[in-house]
Amino acid sequence: MSEQNSLRNSVAIVGVGESDIGKVPNMSGLGLNAQAARRALDDAGLAVSDIDGLLTAHSMTEPYFMLGTVLAEYLGIQPRFAASIVTGGASPGVMLKQAAQAIATGQAHTVLVCAGENRATGQSRDQAVAALAAVGHPYFERPYGGSIPSFYAMIARRHMHEFGTTERQMAAVSVTTREHARLHPNAQMRKPIGIDDVMASKPIADPLKILDCCLLSDAGGAFIVTSPERARNLKAQPVWLAGIGECHTHEHLLCAPSLVEFGTKRSGEAAYQMAGIGPQDVDVAQLYDCFSIVPILELEELGLCRRGEGGAYFEEGRARIGAGAVPINTHGGMLSHAHAGAAGGLLAIIEAVRQLRGGLAERQVPDAEVALVHNEGGIMSSHCTMLLTREPR
Repeated sequence: MSEQNSLRNSVAIVGVGESDIGKVPNMSGLGLNAQAARRALDDAGLAVSDIDGLLTAHSMTEPYFMLGTVLAEYLGIQPRFAASIVTGGASPGVMLKQAAQAIATGQAHTVLVCAGENRATGQSRDQAVAALAAVGHPYFERPYGGSIPSFYAMIARRHMHEFGTTERQMAAVSVTTREHARLHPNAQMRKPIGIDDVMASKPIADPLKILDCCLLSDAGGAFIVTSPERARNLKAQPVWLAGIGECHTHEHLLCAPSLVEFGTKRSGEAAYQMAGIGPQDVDVAQLYDCFSIVPILELEELGLCRRGEGGAYFEEGRARIGAGAVPINTHGGMLSHAHAGAAGGLLAIIEAVRQLRGGLAERQVPDAEVALVHNEGGIMSSHCTMLLTREPR
């Protein structure tokens, strides 16, 4: 087996679970992780004692340095493979890849992947704002007042300049995801919104308004990865890893090679090559959407539409379930379902698994066989693209 396809069908996701979402003041970040893990174990029909690998991400609300072993301690397990991964919002995808590699090389048999934080109730407003501002190069960006929204606003402005993308097209991203979130029983935001509501919402960093920006949530998510042999004998229908790719282009936006071309294209190409499929084979996509401009960029770089047409894809309604094209963020994404650190991207993986299993009523994408998930971390810095399939390919 060549390096390019060495992970194809090597593992399956056999259990998924998400915590209570929104404002959950009675739970810590660890508690949200544990609740999601318990639900993933129940979904798979596994016990805590069946887990011999554990991966988790960073936390901005928990006071722990070695979060992986802290979570193992909290869950009462002693895994032979454990780590905490810090690639921002790309961490869930990177963790899936590392879980697959660990299983393929015999380092673990069954790996639990968790992420979650109590961002809504575990931080004050001042702490949340300070966290948004504590990014950027410490010498060349941060002293000048840059923040996460302002950096993404620069990216949005450049895309608008080069391709004619409009604020109303970005607003259509938020409206589409809200329509999908209304069909999800655990989504944080389910009140209908329209384009004019987004356009009239509070300015944050021109051209982004507050409804162009992701939520701050209490949320946790978990999924369980295991070998094909074990997957076929468990309770839940397995979903197969067909392809996965990473690309890391920069840490600070001033060092980015472009403001409209990032690592999404290269991570996507690696995933497509491993899976032996292309964009035309994708039935449903869960794209990282920390700000409304981001899924527009990702849609284009992943080949799901032509360069410069991402805004029109949303504005024309092609991203909606039942529109005849590839539906985007069928759970509501981070703009309407939930976002809590790395949990946002992990909840997208959970939604992809559920879509491929089927049975989601109005939210179900008919005949979904191939799901694409893209996680992004930093300021379009780290990228991981995943292709999941209903059956091995």
